[in-house]
Order: sequence, then structure tokens, then C-alpha cells
Amino acid sequence: MALWMLLGSLLLGASDTHAEPSFPIVRDQGEYEIEIYPKQHRLIVLLHGSVFKTYRIAVGTYSTPTPIGEYKIVYKGENWGPAFGPRWLGLNVPWGNYGIHGTNQPHSLGQHLSHGCIRMRNADVIELYRLIPIGTKVTIYGHVLGEANKEPRRLAEGDVGGDVQLIQSRLKSAGYFKGECNGKFRSDTTRALKKFQQEQRIPSDGVVSAEVYNKLGLLE
Repeated sequence: MALWMLLGSLLLGASDTHAEPSFPIVRDQGEYEIEIYPKQHRLIVLLHGSVFKTYRIAVGTYSTPTPIGEYKIVYKGENWGPAFGPRWLGLNVPWGNYGIHGTNQPHSLGQHLSHGCIRMRNADVIELYRLIPIGTKVTIYGHVLGEANKEPRRLAEGDVGGDVQLIQSRLKSAGYFKGECNGKFRSDTTRALKKFQQEQRIPSDGVVSAEVYNKLGLLE
């Protein structure tokens, strides 16, 4: 059986399940929380646990996915340039610079077209910016390894993401990886992966294929 862990919620009719969530896990805090559902292209603001605002968004493509997991808002900025709209709310994703921001491509809303960030209408992100304080918990729902009916990404040195972090975690638990599980596929991850591949008698090419996912217990 696939080793999925259920993080989830049935809000909006979503039935997404989750592999191991991204780190760090954020404790519940503050009167506001944000929930993001990439599959439905929805961002929801909760006030004391009840739905307060709902926004339509754009999210990452399959090759540059929006990071799944629990984070918090750690930075708020203004006017980073037309592509980012008038406001930016930065997330503490360990492997890259991800945030919630506006856009000069409003036609992209409702689609998987970003490089991993969450795009909003400029008027909406201004409203959200005024509403949400630094430290607000943000939960992004979905599969760390992608949609359940699709094969997960093939990963190699240079890739980043929650799926990379999950591979690092599994390799570390098995005694192959000694570094930080930071979601960044660098040379230390390649070395650990090749050693694992050699001992599993599969091609030692440093690429996370479906066979590697299977050997690590992440696929059926």
C-alpha cells in the first residue's frame, strides 16, 4: 500500500491525502489562518476557525509545484515589480522564495501556471495584506508527490521541493543521507541516492525514478 499520510480537510469537497508534510510544522496561533487548495485554485482565510474570506488563485505547474505543507507568513513587502503585483506575503519554505502575491497576468487565475507561488488579483492581495499579520499559519493541501493519478516527478540534482525533502527524509531514516532535509537536491543527496541505488541493485544514476520511489516505500 502507498504510505500516504492524511493531513486533510473535506472543505470545498476536497478529498486530497498527503504524504509526509513539509517542515517546519507551524503551531496554531493567532485569530487568522490561511488554507490553500491548489487543486480547486482557492485560498481561504479563516477567522477563529470559520471561513471569513475566499479568493480565486493561480498555483504552480507540475514541474514547479506550489509547496505542500504547513508554513507561516514571515515577510510582507510592497511593489516588487509588475509580475508580483502590489503586495507580497512571504512563506518560510526551506528550499526557496515562495509567497502569496499579485500578478500582471490575471488570466492565469484558476490555473496551474506559476513557478510555485500563489497568485491573486491585485485588489485581493492588497486586501489580504492589510488583513493578515506576520506569523499567520498557512496550510497548503495536496499530495507532496503530486496528484494521486499521476507518477511523481523524476528528480535529479538541482531540483527543489517537498518531494525532494521527502526523499531526503527517507534516505536519512535508512542511514544513507547525513545532511539537512531541506528540500534542495544537491551533491550530498546525489551521493546518498547513488549508494542506495547500488545496494538496491538498480541503475546508480542519481535520479529519483518510479523504481526509487517504490524501493523507498512511497508507491504501491
